[in-house]
Amino acid sequence: MDMVMIAIAVVVVVIVFKGVVVIRNSERMVIERLGNYSRTLMPGINFIVPFLDQPREFIWKSPASGGALGRLLGDAGDSAYSSLTSVKRIDIRETVLDFPSQTVITRDNVSIQINALLYIEITNPHDAVYRIANLPNSIEKLGQTTLRSLVGEMELDKTLSSREDINARLQITLDQAADDWGAKVKRVEVQDLNVPDAVQAAMEKQMRAERDKRASILEAEGSRQSDILKAEGEKQAAILVAEGNREARILEADGEKAALDKLKEALGDEGFSQYLIAIRYLDTLKTVGAAGEGDKTVFMPIDATATLGAIGGIKELFGSK
Repeated sequence: MDMVMIAIAVVVVVIVFKGVVVIRNSERMVIERLGNYSRTLMPGINFIVPFLDQPREFIWKSPASGGALGRLLGDAGDSAYSSLTSVKRIDIRETVLDFPSQTVITRDNVSIQINALLYIEITNPHDAVYRIANLPNSIEKLGQTTLRSLVGEMELDKTLSSREDINARLQITLDQAADDWGAKVKRVEVQDLNVPDAVQAAMEKQMRAERDKRASILEAEGSRQSDILKAEGEKQAAILVAEGNREARILEADGEKAALDKLKEALGDEGFSQYLIAIRYLDTLKTVGAAGEGDKTVFMPIDATATLGAIGGIKELFGSK
């Protein structure tokens, strides 16, 4: 009788032990009863019916090295996050998935090696278990094909300079698919873009040629600006000199006009006319005197003495004033 009681007590303890499930805050567990979905266990103490309720296994990437299940499912990756494993507790924390490196061809037919990191979070454990057979592998393959398609639309130079654009477009595409699978793609980062050595050497030569071209253009532009500034300076200097000469001539003409006006006012119209005739006589005499250096004979006009007398009178007039 005692043995029976002990056996019953052991069975009760086992049933109670197997019926109590403690779920941590970062975990969820999908429970099936007789093969059908029953409920999802939330954090805290949960009670299930032993032998009737069973946790549904979930395929997920594990930090551990690849095991038998990973090899069976075709996972040949070497990274720390490349091994597939079957788990009963679904981790809802954000997890990083490392895409294996792959060869893609750009729009200008250049083959490059590219890989990416994917940050994913399980938002609906039910959909992650029942709506997709292998969530990590599906996300990885979709990411690889999408990445190949995106890079195939770009030339090499744009691919190398458009990581942010590739990340954004890849994240949008993967997140739309993952939403149906009970997950959310938080962000995507293109990790490596490896260009073949021959292409890299050609790019370096092109960069050097571009730098030399820019340097030549800058030097020519500098010389051009220098010539323009020099010409502008000479032009401004010539304008200033011409303006100065013009102002000087204007002032000189104004001075002569003022003197003539004053003289005309003092002499009157008749005296002023005689003065102008006398000035013309004097100018003519200078020309006649210089015409022949050996000939010292100068013939004076008949009225020259009267004109000279008028000049003398003008001198005395100004002297008396």
